[in-house]
Amino acid sequence: MPITKGAHKAHRSSLKKHVYNVRIKTTMNDSIKKIKKMVEAGKPLEARELLPSAYKAIDKAAKKGVIKDNTAARKKSRLSAAIKRSK
Repeated sequence: MPITKGAHKAHRSSLKKHVYNVRIKTTMNDSIKKIKKMVEAGKPLEARELLPSAYKAIDKAAKKGVIKDNTAARKKSRLSAAIKRSK
């Protein structure tokens, strides 16, 4: 537990930021999972239609600092490669 007032305030704000970051990461991972399910089901056209929404979620997470820029680029690259392989 935090002892000083400043540490207590920092702890409160980190809990708030944690909720915010988890929400952003969850939306990103959900959109990625939808695309992976479509690819596994053999539906590359439907997966390609979902790609812009996944890119948007990944870019938003990177912009907010939830994930790093290179991680975002890697995720986007692997998603598009998976769709190309499923054709």
